[in-house]
Amino acid sequence: MHVSGLEQLGTHFSSAHGYIEATASRLSGAPILLEFPSVGATENALTAAVLAKGTTVIDNAAREPEIADLADFLNAMGARVSGAGTSTITIEGVDELHPTSHRAVPDRIEAATYLAAVGVAGGEVVLEGARADHMEMLIRKLSEMGMAITADPLADPPLVRAVSAERLLAADVSTLPYPGLATDYKPFFVAMLTTADGVGIVTENIFSGRFRYIDELVRMGADVRTEGHHAVVRGRPRLSGAPVRAPDIRAGAALVVAALRADGETAVADAHHLERGYERLVEKLTAIGADVAWA
Repeated sequence: MHVSGLEQLGTHFSSAHGYIEATASRLSGAPILLEFPSVGATENALTAAVLAKGTTVIDNAAREPEIADLADFLNAMGARVSGAGTSTITIEGVDELHPTSHRAVPDRIEAATYLAAVGVAGGEVVLEGARADHMEMLIRKLSEMGMAITADPLADPPLVRAVSAERLLAADVSTLPYPGLATDYKPFFVAMLTTADGVGIVTENIFSGRFRYIDELVRMGADVRTEGHHAVVRGRPRLSGAPVRAPDIRAGAALVVAALRADGETAVADAHHLERGYERLVEKLTAIGADVAWA
């Protein structure tokens, strides 16, 4: 989808020896129909079309808040982008951009990590700067599982407060393109369900093969089995600390979250993944009472 969208704008691609080479003079606006509302493919086509000659229309575009934020940033630089945040984005090409200052929207996946931590460990947290309007489906599902979540969008910065009882209730979860539940939320739901009351089924509808961390949770005593793009999770009152390995950013964070309700010590190897996706994760968890430290 990335390559196809850029080809529509006039880029020529060749592939040899495991490398992709792209060449183009000035790009030309064109209609682009994405097979799937991919965030990355939408961002690539949108950014490339800004300096293309003529009009580009992206249909079946991703609708994530980050897309609208990117468009706001580009427009502040002199671009002419409309419709970002909907399934159809129109870009009128301009000749040049100029510098600007821009504050990126808060990271809703990071916010979800701390909500999941409270869901697993119990207690209360206030997230400063979190945008509840960017996490409506997430908040709805967490509320269904027993968390009490309130928001103050008019505060400066906006606030989200979450309170969790001793043990969450199990629920079924399915990932979908925005405004559905993001695929990056999925590891946190699996982690929460490992100690929830009941049985939950987690269905991955976006990417295949994103259950690599399940074996690590099983090392910690979780009762999880996978069937195709489904994971069936039977909650247990507590897990057991164990040496585990983080295969990627969100899975690593989910293992840390799960360890908050595990007896004993859990050591997460390959934790460098976490540093790519989080700023001061350990310090923030420690600030709300977790016993976490870099090894």
